[in-house]
Formats: sequence, structure tokens, C-alpha cells
Amino acid sequence: MRRSRNVKIVATLGPASDTPEVIRALHKAGADVFRLNMSHGSHEELRSKHQIVRQVESELDSPISILADLQGPKLRVGIFADGSATLQQGAQFRLDLDSVVGSSERVCLPHPEIFAGLAAGAHLLINDGKIRLRVKSCDQNSADCEVITGGIISDRKGVNVPDAILPVAALSQKDRKDLEFACSLGVDWLALSFVQRPDDVREARELASGRAAILSKIEKPAAVDQFDDILAISDGIMIARGDLGVELPIHAVPPIQKRLIRKCRAAAKPVIVATQMLESMIESPSPTRAEVSDVATAIYEGSDAIMLSAESAAGDFPVGAVEMMDSVASEVERDPTYKQIIAASRPAKGDTIAHGIVASAREIAETTDIKAICCFSQSGTTALLTARERPEVPILVLTPEVQTARRLILSWGCNCKVTDSLDRFKLAVINAAKVAREGGFAETDEQIVVTAGVPFNVPGTTNILRVAPCDERLLFRTDPE
Repeated sequence: MRRSRNVKIVATLGPASDTPEVIRALHKAGADVFRLNMSHGSHEELRSKHQIVRQVESELDSPISILADLQGPKLRVGIFADGSATLQQGAQFRLDLDSVVGSSERVCLPHPEIFAGLAAGAHLLINDGKIRLRVKSCDQNSADCEVITGGIISDRKGVNVPDAILPVAALSQKDRKDLEFACSLGVDWLALSFVQRPDDVREARELASGRAAILSKIEKPAAVDQFDDILAISDGIMIARGDLGVELPIHAVPPIQKRLIRKCRAAAKPVIVATQMLESMIESPSPTRAEVSDVATAIYEGSDAIMLSAESAAGDFPVGAVEMMDSVASEVERDPTYKQIIAASRPAKGDTIAHGIVASAREIAETTDIKAICCFSQSGTTALLTARERPEVPILVLTPEVQTARRLILSWGCNCKVTDSLDRFKLAVINAAKVAREGGFAETDEQIVVTAGVPFNVPGTTNILRVAPCDERLLFRTDPE
């Protein structure tokens, strides 16, 4: 299904969007990728959503990508005698392993791994940073803290530890079970939570064994510090600004977002900007102007995709939220300033033949009357490099691998079509012309650029570029065998 914009929209499925009618409406409204939140719902409920998406994909003959978002370890305080307690600024407060119910003086923190990673001076954030503590002294069983920001603390609130790399694996036992279940379903992407170090990504990649691509969520300061190494072994990135804004000064998040997006683009790996993008639309039919500006900023920065969470999963206006995001994206991409910003931030050319081919394809398309760049891609590498260029004409990806098509749906500008396996470049050109015409990308009397690799069906061999007419009669007369 061809869109009027290049940036992709990720919609989270939930109670407000778990029927065939709503999921179909979400896709038609603009949702390119559906996110299954493994933190909520049973495996059977998630299986049902997955089956509905695949049913809609088949009905509309439109590849759809499915992303399974793993929960990650959850660090929480214990319970209080009265369900909550009030902490006063400047007061002393202890966290320990004692399971006795808590008070305004102490509470259980049943995570010895946190105490193992703490040091004096470290900060602990509770309930999304509403309560802020500073560690004065600690050992393997407890931490005596000063209350920096007080307030009401209640049962089982989450704990963030921004100043330490914790000896906690990114994958809990639940996550391992969820990962195997998601891979058995056939999801296209796995989003990995609580990433602190490259080894966290390596573990998930080994468990997935190529059955799904790995998307690393950047939500901790340690991941920002080691971002280059994490990016190198990830297939994609999600900038999860919610937790990132809790663990870092909130004013530091926008420049980090901009910097990470540029690095992802340079590496030709898709990046999603996520969290609270149209949050007011959970209850309101219209977003705030600030939210619209936030969505637009992510698009101007060159992100591959923008994501809806509770807005589409549990909100009152799931389809309206997707329609709003689609409208904002389409308007931004029509702005001449957008094209100038994207062109000015284009990464330096690479040093491979494939880099040269895709850069040449963009330059030819933008300096002549070319209607589309059609790339044949077995593994998806050529399509990712083409998307990295951010051409001003549509990208049409033809691949014999349905898994490749579904994964590439997440990437900027990629319009994917599953085709038969081909063994000759002439057939590839003819096929590209046919698909371009049928998809409304070009007319019979117009031209396209076709890129491919010879020999065919060998990943990473992009080595040929052809400007071709969309008239099959001309192709049959002029194309070499």
C-alpha cells in the first residue's frame, strides 16, 4: 500500500486495537508496522493479534512488519504497611533486602544486583523520577540514602539507577520465553529493552538465530555512552525517550535524539523515535501543538519511523492518532525546508561498489526525469543503502524473500513488493517496470532507475545500474539478455 510520505508509522496493538476491523483501519490510515508489547497480554492474546495482522496483510496484498517489544527486567520496591508513605526532602531513607513491609524510613528493594552496582553518590529514581534519592553509603544488602526530591512513594513502584551499569542481564527468564514465542510466531523485529552494553544485544541475537532482526532500545545512559558499539551489532535502534528522560536530565534528550538519528542513518540502519509522541490523544481527539511539533521534529531529523504507544493500544482514538501522525508526516515532507535539511545531513559516501551504485542512482534520479528507484534486494542491504541516501523519488524494493520485505517496511521510504526469484537482469528490469506501473510509481512513457546484483540471489553483490523505460516493448527490443 503506497503512502504519501516516506517516514514510517509504528502502531502499538492493545485493548483498543485488537479486532480485525480496527487493525485493518489502522493499516489503511497509515500504520506500516504493528508493535506487540510483550509486557501486556497472554501469549494466546498476542498470537491472535499476530494472526489478524497477517490476515490483513494477505487481504490487502500489502507487506506489514510486526515488532515484538520484550519487557526487560523490572526493578521495583516492595510494599508499605499502609500501601504508601511520604518521604520528606532531606530525610534519611533506607533500601534493603528485608521483606518486612515498608515505612517512611525504609522499604524492601528485592534486587541484590542493584546493591552490587551501587556506590556512594549514586542516584536512585523511583516512580519515573518523582522520588529522587542519593546514596550516602551502601553494602551488598542495603543502601542508606538522602531524599533529594520527596513525595508519596507507594507499593511496587519502579526504580531507575542512572549512575551505574548494573549486573543485570537485558533478558529475564520471562523475556527468554517471550523471545522464543515471538520467533515461533514469525515476528519480523525484536525490540530489546534494558540494553546497557553490547553483550546484551549479542545474547538476544544468539537466541533469535536469524529468525528476527534485533532492534536495540536506547533508554539508559550506559547505552548512550556505548552507542557506537551497540549500533554496530544491532539491526535497528529505538530511541525510547520515556526512560531516557527519567535517567538523564530531560533537556539532554533532544540533542541525544538528534545525534543518534544521524549515526543510525550513516550506518544505514533504521531508527524509531518513540514515547509520548501524541499522548494527549489517549483521551482527546486532537493533539497539542507541542506534540505535533515533537512529531515533526523527529521527521525533520531524518528518523525512519515514529511510534504510537498507548495512543493506539489503549486510547479512545487509535485510528485518529494514526491519521494525525500520517497528516503531520505528509505535511512535513512537502516542506522544501525538509528536503534541504535531509540533503544537508546526508552521510559521506561509502567506499564500496554498492555505496557508489546507490549514490549514483539517487543523483541520476534527482537530476533527470526519473520517477522511481527500483532495487532488487535479496538480504535487504541494497534497499537500506538506498534509504540512507533519502532520495527525492520513491524507493521500490523488489525481493523474493517475504521476510526481507517485511523487515524493510520499517525503513524510510521503502515500498516493498515480493516477486518471483529471477536469474537474469533483463527479467529484473522488465519486472521492475511492470511493478512500477501497477503501483502507480511511473507511467508507460516514463523512466525508472533499476539497481541489482549479478549474479542474482547472492546477498551483497549490488554492482549494476540501469536507466530503463517503463514500456515493455522498448525493454524487449533494447535490453541485453
